[in-house]
Amino acid sequence: MKKGTLKQILLITDGCSNKGEDPAATAALAYQQGITVNVIGILEDDQTEDPDGLQEVEEIALAGGGVSQLVYKQALSQTVQMVTKQAMTQTLQGFVNMELKQILGNEQTMEDLDPEKRGEIMEVVEDMGETCDLEVLVLIDTSASMHDKLPTVKEALIDLSISLNARVGRNRFSIYSFPGKRKDIDKVLDWSPKLDSISSVFPKLTSGGITPTGPAIREAMYQFGKKSLLRSFRKDHEQDIENA
Repeated sequence: MKKGTLKQILLITDGCSNKGEDPAATAALAYQQGITVNVIGILEDDQTEDPDGLQEVEEIALAGGGVSQLVYKQALSQTVQMVTKQAMTQTLQGFVNMELKQILGNEQTMEDLDPEKRGEIMEVVEDMGETCDLEVLVLIDTSASMHDKLPTVKEALIDLSISLNARVGRNRFSIYSFPGKRKDIDKVLDWSPKLDSISSVFPKLTSGGITPTGPAIREAMYQFGKKSLLRSFRKDHEQDIENA
């Protein structure tokens, strides 16, 4: 199996979308493009039951081939790391299962193998999780109810960056917020190997009333394509210079 790049959208929200297209359908579209959509739903500290709005969290992640988790604010940092790593493992297991089907036939998956073989393959999956490149676009809901949660989100993302820096593979992060001032999403931080620079950009985030989650996921998906196109242009330009 070739070493590739795992692409993830990490959506952090505290409620239900109330504008635009169905976010689960948009997440399914992203998944078709090879981008996993993971969702963390933040509960209020005094919430004892999961509100109806946060049912959407599970639906989006299921459609986007990702992982979902509901969490109280104080446990957000640990959860962000867990969800990101769990989604990596889940995606890699899916790749391995596809490879196994090609080698052993359509009926064979990792679960069908004997425990020893399965253990060997899980070691390969863990190794790939350490060495593959990872691109995470963090999509932050900045609707009005998220205002007091943003400082916790910032700390959680810095911790995520630190925890992933021990990997051999390359990490790249970007951060977008929604709703945007004039568009569905606003760029908070362009693609970067570390998130420690977010302390300077987070104070600029302002919260609004609407939650256009579906359009935000769609726009986030396009950012991966734009980045690949830019890289391609740069390579072509460098090649032209070398040829000259």
